[in-house]
Amino acid sequence: MTDATTEPAGPVRVLVVDDEEPLAGVVASYLERDGFEVRTSGDGQQALALAERWDPGVVVLDLGLPGLDGVEVCRRIRVFSDCYIVMLTARTEEVDTLVGLSVGADDYVTKPFSPRELVARVRTMLRRPRQATTAGPVSEVLRVGDLTIDVTGRELRRDGSLVELTRTEFDVLAALARHPHVAFSRAQLIEDVWGPGWVGDEHLVDVHVGHVRRKLGDDSAAPRYIRTVRGVGYRMGPGQ
Repeated sequence: MTDATTEPAGPVRVLVVDDEEPLAGVVASYLERDGFEVRTSGDGQQALALAERWDPGVVVLDLGLPGLDGVEVCRRIRVFSDCYIVMLTARTEEVDTLVGLSVGADDYVTKPFSPRELVARVRTMLRRPRQATTAGPVSEVLRVGDLTIDVTGRELRRDGSLVELTRTEFDVLAALARHPHVAFSRAQLIEDVWGPGWVGDEHLVDVHVGHVRRKLGDDSAAPRYIRTVRGVGYRMGPGQ
């Protein structure tokens, strides 16, 4: 059986969605040279239908698509798929990043970018656990207060009620919960969750922590679950 921490056997399917056809072609060629199976689309509706039918492992998605934009495409893909989503944006305003990630994107890349860097980002994501391993009886369940985090089954419950998280949100929470009361820097969380090969803005961590807090109903001013440690980063445990 395939270990959950390794890339799946066979070529990984990557759907590249960008209305700039030359750029989509370049990205596709780099991915194909690295062993991925790639399809491209320049239209949001077409991309949705293709994602549902073809079931890619990764979607590289432009934010500024005409008509159905990347944010809405991402939101709709999340209804039926937990594939990795990398958002591409030509706009550097923080709001674009926050909006894109709030609907379930795992990472973002600002144009112009290096296709080699994008391929490296995709490879790094695919080294993260995609599903619980069934290779043996070992299971990992973490409990922090009224939170039960089933790492093996990738399920979070708060006081018995299921809380839906994206894959990256879950990974960030699990990393913190494995060592409650230990303060993690953003760099440490990046290495733990995204991997040592990841290159980008460390404040990506802040975005995902904010999403987890909102879904848990956690008040950052008086936190029950995730506390901000000024000058360091984050840790599990209530504020003082």
